[in-house]
Amino acid sequence: MIRRLWPLVAAAISLGIDAYVLAGVLPQIADSLTVSVAAIGLGVTAFTGAYAFAGPLLSGPLVAGSTKRALAVSLGLFNLGNLITALAPDIVFFLGSRVLAGIGAGILTAVATATAAAMVDDHERGRAMALVTFGLSTGTVAGVPVGMLIGQWAGWRWTMGLVVVIGIVSMIALLARREPYPTIAVVKVGENLRLLTAPAIATGVALAFLLGVASLGLYTYLVPMADARGLSSWAFALVWAWGIGGVAGSALIGRPLDALGSRRLFPATVAALALALGALALLDNVAVWMIAVALWGAAGWASVPVLQHLLVQNRRQQAMAIIAFQMAAMYLGSAVGAALGGLLLDNGASAGGLPAWAVGVGLLTLALTLPAARIGAGAASEREQVDRTRP
Repeated sequence: MIRRLWPLVAAAISLGIDAYVLAGVLPQIADSLTVSVAAIGLGVTAFTGAYAFAGPLLSGPLVAGSTKRALAVSLGLFNLGNLITALAPDIVFFLGSRVLAGIGAGILTAVATATAAAMVDDHERGRAMALVTFGLSTGTVAGVPVGMLIGQWAGWRWTMGLVVVIGIVSMIALLARREPYPTIAVVKVGENLRLLTAPAIATGVALAFLLGVASLGLYTYLVPMADARGLSSWAFALVWAWGIGGVAGSALIGRPLDALGSRRLFPATVAALALALGALALLDNVAVWMIAVALWGAAGWASVPVLQHLLVQNRRQQAMAIIAFQMAAMYLGSAVGAALGGLLLDNGASAGGLPAWAVGVGLLTLALTLPAARIGAGAASEREQVDRTRP
């Protein structure tokens, strides 16, 4: 399977790196462009906002008629945006380039995941989706430390150059494929938006948002959390424990997903995430933190393909739009979670207490998994309901 899907996985790796690579070089970029770190931080907001809107609104029109063209155009926009970022002479070009990269990334994530699922038989769809998530998690894990190393060695522009190189390699691989890509079913943008009126889809998108808040949002503060709990000497190891857990979770969840089904696995992954966050909130032992952080990373990233699988059952025609909504909600949740964490810290909260706040979000997510677990069972009837609303 990996031989067929590796270009899509490579593209996902470049997306994962780009989503978080700026975090490690913000001060360098600010000094280079002679603006504040806060102004450069707007680049993350610009990328995330463009990502959130582009996937649901633009992936359908672009993929209509040619999946290969949609992959090439979205990856081309993504690469061009990152190239402009690397060469940006001022803050205006920098922020504009982050919007362009975010548009390409939002479209590419939805199209690549739907394409991967369509390239395999039904009994392998879970593994196919998990492989794309594996690429995203690997890129996210490697993005910050690798970006920092390259930034210290050669400067932040070369950090962005790495993302461009990986993106170009994946584009060459996509274009060089001789076999045709499967045709992805699409519907009109208005029909995509009406999907959100289906209770199951709305619940799934809400769950993706909450998981983004609790998992990726909290990850922003992992190092200050460790410092506040007396574990500063272990902070770097904890970052890697989260990353290794995330890569392992997304890499290993595919087979259980195909064997057991998403209706069983999704509540389990959310419960594991809540358990890990609870351990971080209550205990300060180094060994407990290492295990809990690894479980946090594994459960958080494993939940992505499991929720995708759950949402798109019996909804093949709407699969790409649903995945776009899910991933947009997840990254918006990440941005909101990071912003809420900063707000709490600005108002006197201790970084060491942030896991307790995340536990609350995790428990709310867990409470919503009961109706979510019935998504698959009610998929056909809701699909018919959406179909009847078409003009």
